Amino acid sequence: MVGDRLLTGLVDVTSDVRALDSHGMWAVVLPFTGPAVCARFETVAPARAWSGRPWPGIDVDRWTTSLDEAAFRSGVSRIRDAIAAGDVYQVNLTRRLSAPLPAHADVAALGAALAEGNPAPFSAVVRLPQHGIHLASASPERFLSRDGRRVWSSPIKGTAATAEGFLAKDRAENVMIVDLVRNDLGRVCEWGSVTVPALCAVEQHPGLVHLVSTVEGQLRPGCGWADAIDATFPPGSVTGAPKVAALEHIARLEPIERGVYCGAIGWVDADRQLGALNVAIRTFWFEDDHVHFGTGGGITWDSTPAGEWEETELKARRLLGVVAGRLLPS
Repeated sequence: MVGDRLLTGLVDVTSDVRALDSHGMWAVVLPFTGPAVCARFETVAPARAWSGRPWPGIDVDRWTTSLDEAAFRSGVSRIRDAIAAGDVYQVNLTRRLSAPLPAHADVAALGAALAEGNPAPFSAVVRLPQHGIHLASASPERFLSRDGRRVWSSPIKGTAATAEGFLAKDRAENVMIVDLVRNDLGRVCEWGSVTVPALCAVEQHPGLVHLVSTVEGQLRPGCGWADAIDATFPPGSVTGAPKVAALEHIARLEPIERGVYCGAIGWVDADRQLGALNVAIRTFWFEDDHVHFGTGGGITWDSTPAGEWEETELKARRLLGVVAGRLLPS
């Protein structure tokens, strides 16, 4: 289930994203690290409520983190040192939370719990057991959408508990990533067609608010999904700027590969040249008898180690409560 679509009747699976420019309806999983999974389905229907066994819940104190507070704060300081040296402008630093997978847990039940307790515009549940894919996403962020030749992205940078809580660094963070996304889309879009119709708009989401911008353009003739993904992936909002340098810092500072986290999940109707891929944040996945979840944020010169740690806690707090079986008010 991706968004409001239920895809059934698996036809084939490939790691070649060029298949998205062929035909059929596809569920797409693009891990931050690891091969793509593009699954073509025979039937598309409106999504329906989950009617199976409910999600069993995971106590909040069962989760462990790949970077504890001291290590995360140290990472923030090291990124600020790199910024001071002129090596990079912004780096997205994340950590992975993990907990033992409950007996008889079904990712569709987890997806239903998230849909009720933390509804999100780019939610998705993908279950492909034969390919080791069990994931449920409550993502608020659009990575890449397409309608014919029009393509657009809506990066989120800037998070606060309330709209009054945004700092100057939040807007600076957002504008830097907008510039990066403009450059990425410019690699595959018509000259002069890339525009920014919305800059730093305030969006309310369950438990927090974000600054969201939109960048769009018109694909050049001959360019399709594979070209657009190649030009823009991984998403700029979860890497940093410049992107290549930011990725090098991420590889040094994060002790565990991100896997599906910070990748992209969504659907593509290849016949109609339509589709939407999210940024795979607020996303849970099953692996090695554990359920995993990532949280992080963009580090700029104005960041503080304490403030960035608290932002990761804010982003995780509500979702971990929902997964524990405690539905929280919006």
